Amino acid sequence: MSPQPPSLSVTRRIQAPPAKVFAALTDPAKILRWWGPDAGPTVSAEADVRPGGRFSVTFRTEDGSEHTSYGVYREVVPDEKLVFTWQWRDEPEGESLVTVVLKAVSGGTELTLTHEGFRDEEMRDSHREGWMGALDKLQDLVD
Repeated sequence: MSPQPPSLSVTRRIQAPPAKVFAALTDPAKILRWWGPDAGPTVSAEADVRPGGRFSVTFRTEDGSEHTSYGVYREVVPDEKLVFTWQWRDEPEGESLVTVVLKAVSGGTELTLTHEGFRDEEMRDSHREGWMGALDKLQDLVD
């Protein structure tokens, strides 16, 4: 039996209702305001939010480099859950899978993001750092 590829899971408590958080995750105009790991801008965002629909987001990091992530939505449950494939345009590590679950809690939303299928721990750790920065910005946007 081969070992499972590395994965990560991050949980955040956000002081906004699930509908507002879901909108920030799926509306390209809102995605432009938070996607990316640092203070660099998000330069384009497209999202056809339905099973089989595609997304593509390009951001520029503070060092000036541009990165594009893209994928296909596998599951969409408004205000509750998103599941989508994840791949980088310019990197060969292949496809991974992101699941975002939103749960209404007292005072807001519990967001749990799970990203599975990394080729190695270094790739997982890099994505963990990126998601932490992006979720900080998402939280600032909707809180």
